[in-house]
Amino acid sequence: MAQVELIMPKMGESIMEATILRWVKQVGDRVEADETILEIATDKVDSEVPSPVSGTIAQLFFKENDVVPIGKVIAVIATEGEVVKPTPSVAETPAAVPAPSSNGNGATQTPAQVAVAASVEKVSSSSGRFYSPLVRTIAQKEQISMTELDHIAGSGAQGRVTKKDILEYVQNRSGAPAAPAQPQTPQPAAPKATPAVSISGEVEIVEMDRMRKLIADHMVMSKHTSPHVTSFVEVDVTNMVKWREKNKKAFLDKYGENITYTPIFIEAVVKAIRDFPNINISLDGTRIIRKKYINIGMATALPSGNLIVPVIKNADQLNLLGLTKQVNELANRARNNQLKPDEIQDGTFTMTNVGTFGNVMGTPIINQPQVAIMAIGAIRKKPAVVETEYGDLIAVRQMMFLSLSYDHRIVDGFLGGSFLRKVGDYLEAFDSNMPV
Repeated sequence: MAQVELIMPKMGESIMEATILRWVKQVGDRVEADETILEIATDKVDSEVPSPVSGTIAQLFFKENDVVPIGKVIAVIATEGEVVKPTPSVAETPAAVPAPSSNGNGATQTPAQVAVAASVEKVSSSSGRFYSPLVRTIAQKEQISMTELDHIAGSGAQGRVTKKDILEYVQNRSGAPAAPAQPQTPQPAAPKATPAVSISGEVEIVEMDRMRKLIADHMVMSKHTSPHVTSFVEVDVTNMVKWREKNKKAFLDKYGENITYTPIFIEAVVKAIRDFPNINISLDGTRIIRKKYINIGMATALPSGNLIVPVIKNADQLNLLGLTKQVNELANRARNNQLKPDEIQDGTFTMTNVGTFGNVMGTPIINQPQVAIMAIGAIRKKPAVVETEYGDLIAVRQMMFLSLSYDHRIVDGFLGGSFLRKVGDYLEAFDSNMPV
């Protein structure tokens, strides 16, 4: 007998907004608890938002392709006993939302509901194209006439101009603003801007997809935020390689899990973080935030070519088997676009395996707001000097490079270099006789 507000959920530590990709349910539709209401996307993951209760969708406050801040009310669900009027929602029509009724016979909208509805009300130009109040406000501030506004290519639903479209237009705009349209002497409409094409046919121009644009913004932001320094060490992982080659079939038979090198690397990183806890921090202005938990993010390549970073929570509380299960499950869920929002947030340290692509080393970009990220290079057989009781010998060993990029505002060379060397020490000390 009540109405429940559905808010835009927090999708990660540094995520402040999300894009509505698709409304699965519309006004008047029945929804069960935990049933998907809409699909949303951030720069890190696409996800589904479930219903917190069973009931009927009473109102939707935003349209598909709208960018919504976290914490905003995006829908209202009427629980059992509530009467849902068949009034159109913002997601269904661009028509203005009626003013709140004071009639005692009808339901009265709350001020909050009116404010939300008003904020997304659409206004049309003489050409019949609809613009949100926000877009019109930006246009007025930047002295963009309605005629000029009508010629901006829109990426929203039905070609509508979004906030991002008009801001990109303003950024790329050259010359003086167009003069306001003169209704007395209408001019023929100018052709709409079209994407650049290659006349010779030897060049293909492809627009970035949504995730690639967001990843690009995140990488640029990280470089602007943190002065990056990268250290390298070369590590002899012969014992680790021998153990895995000898035991991978037995491990699979006993536990039903494929053992890769990733959980072994994570185990070494966790041990080194315990020795150097100041790697497991973040920086908020001049405040150092020390994390008492160790959550390891592992960069995972997607079929699209993009990367996502699922997070193994409380990795310091898991043994090698537990880490293996988490690594395999999260990697599989990532590749099938099945990660949940809480599986990509709250990471305290990130690893990326550039060796997967045959690279021997890399200089990764820090995953903000963390202060360090480690890249794992390819394992290669190389001649190396081995110290024995009989003197130094040259032998074929399994060698690899580790690199650590760190935020030089808070992590100096001593801490970054010592931590990285400690990770290498743990890998070199791996017990090749450890039982499965």
